[in-house]
Amino acid sequence: MISCAIEVRVQTADFAVEPVYQLLLQQSPDCGAICFFVGKVRQFQPDDSGQDQQQTSALLLEHYPGMTELVLQQLAEQAASRWPLQHIHLVHRTGLLGPNEQIVLVAVSSPHRADSFAATEFLMDQLKSQAPFWKKQQNQQQSQWLESKHSDLAAARRWYKPEQLPQLLKPEALDARP
Repeated sequence: MISCAIEVRVQTADFAVEPVYQLLLQQSPDCGAICFFVGKVRQFQPDDSGQDQQQTSALLLEHYPGMTELVLQQLAEQAASRWPLQHIHLVHRTGLLGPNEQIVLVAVSSPHRADSFAATEFLMDQLKSQAPFWKKQQNQQQSQWLESKHSDLAAARRWYKPEQLPQLLKPEALDARP
């Protein structure tokens, strides 16, 4: 039984961190930790070689409506089953975003900081590799769809024993991707 309040939103509008903090502060009086992660659009991205930096003019984020929210909810429930959490608040934006704009918010409250930090990191690792979002980076010369990074997949896998890997993180599933 999960006794953690979970809120998941996928939206085009920007989000504000302060109201979420105030909400968790009010609703988590017995928690000693509230952890936040805010991801944003980088102004510069490495090119394909990894040697040079390209200036990003925009990042287009698309998703699979309905499925995305379901996957985010399932990931939040996994986190709540692993750590004693009171609240999880996930917000992910879609649409065309410019450099330095916010993309994702993960907020977690728990009685102890280690659990709050671990759950926040787990959620970001899983979100980057399992949630059905697609990113198209645009710069002055071109636009291109971005693929999952091996480092993101490795980060997501580290939370599971090999026999417990979700299907999307198994090597054979990754080899089958176009």
